[in-house]
Amino acid sequence: MRVVIGGTLAGAVALGTFAVVSASAGSSPSTAPRSAAGKNLARSTHLSADAAGRAAQAVLDAAAKENQRVSVAVVDRNGNTVVTLRGDGAGPQAYEAARKKAFTAVSWNAPTSELVKRLENAPTLKDIPGTLFLGGGVPVDAKGAPIAGIGVAGAPSGDLDEKFARAGAAALGR
Repeated sequence: MRVVIGGTLAGAVALGTFAVVSASAGSSPSTAPRSAAGKNLARSTHLSADAAGRAAQAVLDAAAKENQRVSVAVVDRNGNTVVTLRGDGAGPQAYEAARKKAFTAVSWNAPTSELVKRLENAPTLKDIPGTLFLGGGVPVDAKGAPIAGIGVAGAPSGDLDEKFARAGAAALGR
C-alpha cells in the first residue's frame, strides 16, 4: 500500500513540477506566440455582481409595492447563478422556479412568456433540463447579445412575475 501511495505522490510531484516548468517557459515574452492569442481568445460581456444585486433588489422593491412575495434569481450568460434573493414570505417553490426562469430567458434571449408560445410548435422544448416555460423570466442584453437572465417567481401570475423581472432589468439603465 505504501508503494502505491508513494508512487502516486511521486507522480503528482513530477506532474506539478512539469506544469510549473511548462507555465514558466510559456510565459516568457520571447517564447509566447503572440499571434495565437488573438486567434484563440474570445471576449464576452458579463453583468457584474453589483449590477445583478441592484437588479434583484429592484425586483423585490417592485413586488413589495404590490404586496407580492417573490423570489428572484439573476444568472450570467452561461446560466450560472450570480444572485438569488428570497423575498420575505415567498413560497418554498419560488426560489427554484425563479432560477429556472432566469436560465430559460438567457438561454433563448427571450422573455419566458414569449417562449411559452413556442411550445405549441415544439412541445419537447419543455423537456430540456433546467428550463421552465412560465412567464416571469427576462433576458438582459448588451449590444443585442444576452449577458444575463432575471427570473421571478411567487406572484399569483406569470404576468406579474415578468412585470417585476422587467423592473429589475430597468434598474440596470436599459
